[in-house]
Amino acid sequence: MGFVKSLELALNILLHSRLRSWLTILGIVIGVAAVVAIVSIGEGMQKSIESRLSGLGADLITISPGGGRASSGFRGHFGGMGGSTTTSDDAKNLTKKDILALKSIEGIDLIHGIISGRGEAYYLSEKASVTVEGVDPLIWKGMTTSELESGRFLGASDYNTAVIGSRIAKNTFKQALALNRIITIEDKPFKIIGILKESGVGDDNKIIMPIKAARDTLEDVGNDKFDSIVLKAVNVDSVDQIMEIADERLMISRHLTERRKDYRISSTKAIQESMADITQTMTLFLGAIAAVSLLVGAVGIANTMFTSVLEKTKDIGIMKSIGAKNKDIMMIFLLNSGMVGLVGGLLGIGLGTTISGLMPMLGMRMGPGGTMTTVITPQLLIFSLLFSIFIGMVAGAVPAYRASKLKPVDALRYE
Repeated sequence: MGFVKSLELALNILLHSRLRSWLTILGIVIGVAAVVAIVSIGEGMQKSIESRLSGLGADLITISPGGGRASSGFRGHFGGMGGSTTTSDDAKNLTKKDILALKSIEGIDLIHGIISGRGEAYYLSEKASVTVEGVDPLIWKGMTTSELESGRFLGASDYNTAVIGSRIAKNTFKQALALNRIITIEDKPFKIIGILKESGVGDDNKIIMPIKAARDTLEDVGNDKFDSIVLKAVNVDSVDQIMEIADERLMISRHLTERRKDYRISSTKAIQESMADITQTMTLFLGAIAAVSLLVGAVGIANTMFTSVLEKTKDIGIMKSIGAKNKDIMMIFLLNSGMVGLVGGLLGIGLGTTISGLMPMLGMRMGPGGTMTTVITPQLLIFSLLFSIFIGMVAGAVPAYRASKLKPVDALRYE
């Protein structure tokens, strides 16, 4: 018996047991749709996180005080990602001496110290507490990954001027901040010369001013102390090596041991890799849960195939009596179960793709600054389809084998 004939008979079995077949197919549809939707959401989440973190610059390294405890966010250049940094009680500020110790490291393009603090801001009779960051204007301009929405960056001759983060400009006061307006910070007037684009990370929640003006404005800020030091590597590939050398230099410069370390070093590159691992693991975990639906569908296929074998017992006897071989019978029932998986897989892919496409339209947000995105790859669709066919054929293997082993005489006498 040829393959085409076996395929025709398998299709005939599928068409003549419609209700039972479609109920079985429904189980595969739900399983495949769940896998496609969940994996696409996980992939979209990973892409979204990578995109937002790449906006911070993978070539940037931040050094901040406090090596004894972990941080709930990122200080210095990474401060906009949310949270404050928890430091040890005995953590000491970084100083100009630390910058001098780091400047000679090969592979560093730019380096500068940052001071930051909270200050009372007044704008059109309204008051708010804001985060103020003092930077070296020229170095910050060459290092920042933030983009301007309007205005300009800080210049070398600026003093009583400020660049405003997007959220500070739009959400802090009832009336949005505008270019060339005056905002008063700790009783000192500052002219707004630039407003940054919203990025969801970075400098959205800061008022950035020249470091000299920040030292004169903020309280308890020494003349040679910094809240963080940011390094910009010439090459992203050298970031890990620079971090190791910087750690060694600071240990020597600050006369510390590993146990007494009072600073921490972080990079966006390491954060990206860590977040990618986390989201990938979560996607695999959720995908595995969704795959349970496919296993339930496989049980349904097996049940359907056993029933089909019983119903077709006499037909099997007739086919065997006119020359059909065991492998022909087995092929017919395997193709039948594979068809169930194929139809279920195609419908499941369609349903899963629809659900995945509707998720962003619902306006669900992925943290500050971003909406949920989903990513459906050709590899995901091909895998889902092949896996559903495989599940169908595996589930139908035992019933097909039993059907092929029926003896013609017994099959013809079956009632």
